[in-house]
Amino acid sequence: MTHALQTRQLHVQLAGRPVLTGIDLQITAGRWTCVVGPNGAGKSTLLKALAGLLPHSGQVLWQGRALESIARRERALQLSWLGQGEASSLDLRVWDVAMLGRLPHQGWLDAPNDQDAQMVEAALKATQAWDWRERTLGELSGGERQRVLLARAMAGNAPIMLMDEPLANLDPPHQVDWLEQVHCLLAQGTTVVSVLHEIGMALHADEIIVMAQGRVVHHGAGHAAETHTAIEAVFDHRIRIAALGEQWAVLPRL
Repeated sequence: MTHALQTRQLHVQLAGRPVLTGIDLQITAGRWTCVVGPNGAGKSTLLKALAGLLPHSGQVLWQGRALESIARRERALQLSWLGQGEASSLDLRVWDVAMLGRLPHQGWLDAPNDQDAQMVEAALKATQAWDWRERTLGELSGGERQRVLLARAMAGNAPIMLMDEPLANLDPPHQVDWLEQVHCLLAQGTTVVSVLHEIGMALHADEIIVMAQGRVVHHGAGHAAETHTAIEAVFDHRIRIAALGEQWAVLPRL
């Protein structure tokens, strides 16, 4: 197996406070890895460090190459980012927001070409945002804006996609749609790494990273009993994971 992302003794401090401590990870290419854990575990910080958005010590490697050695333009071609609570101008048209995902593929001051338009159309249709393409973000609900931002990330067609809380503001049917979109990305060979609070959705992932107090306490298959035990433990055994037919259910521990 090849590794899309790796960390070696990754440490991150924010405002002088240690947030990540000694993280060693190997994230397999072409698979979906989900990061879970309680609030304050360092999940979003880990994702930002993987994306090169935070200063850190230790190593972050993309496909075996040190992040610092990769030029900014190449980084933008290699990785798409969907952050938590991202702000965009509410005056922008949905089409223009999604087209921002194609900027790394365009020359300086070049107009979008036919391929750019095709990729944006495909992304907006995949996220069921195509009918809003002439509307502005300000006319949309929070959940609808989230689907547009996902389309922007998908339009970049990068081999690695990092998503921090992508299900925020999405109702259950559109959460299921998102899951289908992830499987489509995987079928194309994309490496997907997401941070999720929705444990039931996270259990669909190929691999799960379980975090607590700035450390990785477990990294294993999403279906493995050891992974489920680790998840239950970091949530103080207030939940239990049980088989429900061919799915896994997250239930309160009574």
